[in-house]
Amino acid sequence: MKIEHRAAERHVLTVTVDNEPGILAKITGLFTARGYNIDSLTVADISEDHAISRITVVTNGPPQVIDQIMAQLERLVPVHRVTDLTDEGPHVERELALVKVHGTGDHRVEALRIADVFRANVVDTTTESFVFELTGATDKIDSFIALMRGLGLVEVGRSGVVGMMRGAEGA
Repeated sequence: MKIEHRAAERHVLTVTVDNEPGILAKITGLFTARGYNIDSLTVADISEDHAISRITVVTNGPPQVIDQIMAQLERLVPVHRVTDLTDEGPHVERELALVKVHGTGDHRVEALRIADVFRANVVDTTTESFVFELTGATDKIDSFIALMRGLGLVEVGRSGVVGMMRGAEGA
């Protein structure tokens, strides 16, 4: 019998949960206890009465591991719905980054030029540094940061991925 080995794939999972103390610990504990890695994690209140939150988790694994993660998440009591955006179809993903760059002279001019190409906004500036705000796909942010490394990258803060299905239907 031949066993098929499939490479780990990146998946964006959204988990709609009751907004209650300890739910994030339950979700991350499930990943930790089973040795699953979390590449990105965001959580926010999404309802007018503050009763529901949406957790977005980016993880990697072969399809059978992702299916197992989803099944285990769905069994948690305060979980309403688990969706694998990667498998569901076309979706939008965005991440926010703040990127601090130190530079003067030509490096300063080049940092501003690159920021313009990437549509990054300057949200703070001094005579020797900038803080850029950049939103977009993870690959775009990774590329911007790589280019800034050679120009005086000082610090990076990232929000993590947020995703949503395309089209008129809600989650």
